[in-house]
Amino acid sequence: MSPMPTTFLGSALRGTFFFAFGLWWSVRYPLKYLRRKGGAEGQPGRGHAELFEGAVKAFFALVGILVEQFVPTGPHLQLYSPKTHSWTDLTHWHYSTIYLFFLLSGITDVVSHSPLKLPPGLDRLSLSLALLVEGLLFCFRDYSDAVLDQHLHSLLAMAIFAGALCALLEVFHRDHIILETFRTSSFLLQGSWLWQIGFVLSPPWGGPGWDQSDSSNLLFLTMCFCWHYLGALAVVAANAAASRCCNESCQLKFGDIDVELDCGLCLHRRKKSSGGALLPESVLDDK
Repeated sequence: MSPMPTTFLGSALRGTFFFAFGLWWSVRYPLKYLRRKGGAEGQPGRGHAELFEGAVKAFFALVGILVEQFVPTGPHLQLYSPKTHSWTDLTHWHYSTIYLFFLLSGITDVVSHSPLKLPPGLDRLSLSLALLVEGLLFCFRDYSDAVLDQHLHSLLAMAIFAGALCALLEVFHRDHIILETFRTSSFLLQGSWLWQIGFVLSPPWGGPGWDQSDSSNLLFLTMCFCWHYLGALAVVAANAAASRCCNESCQLKFGDIDVELDCGLCLHRRKKSSGGALLPESVLDDK
């Protein structure tokens, strides 16, 4: 049995998905933390961000399943071939299974903030389950003698399981800024590392990937993994600092707007409130 191939485009697209979520969270969670400090805990619109995230997650997961199954070389929902008496394109089924659990997570996000009122924490539990399944499948995929390939995905599994652990802890400690920040950094790390895997195993400019038998590549990539995480922490810190500066300079009134979705509403709401404040004076002048 040959090892499961890695394509640059597939790895880059999956990495972009995780990195985009990490970037979104690196802005959203600091703003939400500042909002809670401002005493706007129970304002309406609080679940809009979760609904948005769930819808986006479910959409891209569904697209991923359809692409994996119905590309020209895909299995087209056929798992076993009676003609060859063998499994059909397990690589596509591998990623389809991962997308399936993220689709379930996205649906759970949406339903959890609907009138059905599912138990609190179920959305985080479904996210943790999706990450656990992803890590499990990467741990037990077929690498044959591709030592470098196995090492790269073992490092990836560390980022995946770290995010799964954070999501699981959030089931019991909701809105914990440290857990949210660590989960954000794990998603940024997973996203950037998937890009790195694509460059190492299947360079976009063509040609063979890195030498699988060179042990020095293992050491370098382990250091590179640490640098990726340092970069993820830098992104989190920079966006948190930018959120704090935005809060102080614009003097956002978190009790009046839903900053988790659109900070641009700040200016619009402030203009409306300023106009309302001047109205009584004009009325008095007319009198």
